[in-house]
Amino acid sequence: MEMDDHKRRRNMILYVLIAFLVYLVLNMVLFPNLGRQGTKVTDVSYTTLLDDLSNKEVDKIQYTTDDAQALYTKKGEEGQAYRTTTMPNDSDLTNRIQEAGAELTVSIPDQSSGMWTYLLVTIVLPMALFLLVGWWLNRRMKKAMGDDGPSMNFGGGGFGGGGLGKSGARIVASKDVGVTFKDVAGQEEAKESLKEVVDFLEKPGRYEEIGAKLPRGALLVGPPGTGKTLLAKAVAGEAGVPFFSISGSEFVEMFVGRGAAKVRDLFKQAKEKAPCIVFIDEIDTIGKKRDGGGFSGNDEREQTLNQLLTEMDGFDNQKGIVVLAATNRPDSLDPALLRPGRFDRRVPVELPDLTGRKAILELHSKDVKVESPIDLTAIARATPGASGADLANIINEGALRAVRLGRKRATQEDFEESVEVIIAGQQRKSTVLSDHEKQVVSYHEIGHAIVAARQKQSAPVTKITIVPRTSGALGYTMQVEEDEHFLTTRQEVLDKLAVYCGGRAAEELIFGEMTTGAANDIEQATKLARNMVTRFGMSEEFGMMALGTVQNAYLNQDTSLTCAPGTAERVDEVVQKLIVEAHERAMQILRENKFKLHELAHYLYKKETITGEEFMSLLTRENPLMPKASE
Repeated sequence: MEMDDHKRRRNMILYVLIAFLVYLVLNMVLFPNLGRQGTKVTDVSYTTLLDDLSNKEVDKIQYTTDDAQALYTKKGEEGQAYRTTTMPNDSDLTNRIQEAGAELTVSIPDQSSGMWTYLLVTIVLPMALFLLVGWWLNRRMKKAMGDDGPSMNFGGGGFGGGGLGKSGARIVASKDVGVTFKDVAGQEEAKESLKEVVDFLEKPGRYEEIGAKLPRGALLVGPPGTGKTLLAKAVAGEAGVPFFSISGSEFVEMFVGRGAAKVRDLFKQAKEKAPCIVFIDEIDTIGKKRDGGGFSGNDEREQTLNQLLTEMDGFDNQKGIVVLAATNRPDSLDPALLRPGRFDRRVPVELPDLTGRKAILELHSKDVKVESPIDLTAIARATPGASGADLANIINEGALRAVRLGRKRATQEDFEESVEVIIAGQQRKSTVLSDHEKQVVSYHEIGHAIVAARQKQSAPVTKITIVPRTSGALGYTMQVEEDEHFLTTRQEVLDKLAVYCGGRAAEELIFGEMTTGAANDIEQATKLARNMVTRFGMSEEFGMMALGTVQNAYLNQDTSLTCAPGTAERVDEVVQKLIVEAHERAMQILRENKFKLHELAHYLYKKETITGEEFMSLLTRENPLMPKASE
């Protein structure tokens, strides 16, 4: 704190010095010449004045008694004046002026008025101008930083500080929180971990009696959209205490020390409102690992982090102040932030499972008028890996679709279509494929479906379409697992690789050419094959050897290799081998089902969209035109 005050004083002194220099420049250059703009004044000797009077060249002369100075002009000269100092004992000067025919003016200045004029011109006006410019610059700077507090607030940490030292946290009163654990679905484990916090805020005596201390802070960790902020509000709502909410980015300031000042103000307000909940969203913005200083370090961010660490050590958690924070980048946080006594409790907020997804869908569908029957289990089964925010959006998209179609209630079809909108985007009706392109896409998608259907470990096909989508897909094949799996066998991974290769294999088998339509399939197949080798230990060449690491599992970042360059080349060879084998397997399946490939592709070409039931019915039925297996 002393360091911050020192820096503020240093900045203030620098500011005053700059202002003084500006004042001197204005005083010496601008203001002395304000009264004689347009007239050039030349200093001459007294002898020159006498010569000009003798030659009768002087037109007008002005004599000032207080400084014995004479300012005169010559006949026929415009914009030119001459200035000299007269001799005090020259009593004959007046006679010379009269003989020369010049006009004489004697000025006896008022001492008091002259002094005030001098002060006004040389001191008051420059300082007023300086303050006006400073106020204008200060307002522009503060508006750019998002602060609309008073422009000149000396009590806020220096000249022009205003509200820059205020935390800016949004304070929600206990009665206005309006969110409880009933409003949070699909996060039962996280709610159980946080119920202890609620119990402490409601009944602190139980913990004081036994000598237990509640953790000062709890860190909510999970992917985006899983409900971390909602859980924090629910804790405050359940406990019935005020809720302070602020984002980590709001601590970042242009001026050194402002972020630390905001942290101090935040905890000052929290102590006044205790018991309460302090929630810091995206704490990784200010809580990143410190790099050891130097020119590469961010001094302002590190000062803010240090102040946060100090405040969390300084407050008495028996008063009922609980700090909650959320992040989806826990690997980037400073270890000092995670040690016992600070954020010593970690609460995972993971993506919901099948049961959790169904509960979330039921929660959000309560506010939507629906047409029975509605099977939310089917929607939940079709959305593996979806977050709570995604599921809420699916319900909302279904309701919007019903409104667009002129209906007052949403149907099962609306929600199923909204799942496809979230996955692949809206239907792109303006895109018109040529007849040949439409045929290629039909065979491509049926190729995926047949390879999936002819493998025991593949997920069932639920829908096939060749209607272009806004995501860029010209068609897609949807597969949905009947039951949720948490483990995947090597054979299941190999089957999935073959399904990815099925579209390209169908193009090569029927048309004898390749198209760009398999670009996404190739990308997904390569990524899956590489994970088999580097992460899953499913290759014969390397076995149970980890060759890569995931930087951040919550943000779906790619795996980075952690091996020698020579080993990386071998990894590429093994990955290529796996994809080649999967492609050959897909090609073999399609050769064995070539007649069905033609039949189903023509059917899809005509209908554009078919269900999984239609596909399986056509695939399994016997056709009299179909050649026998012996042939």
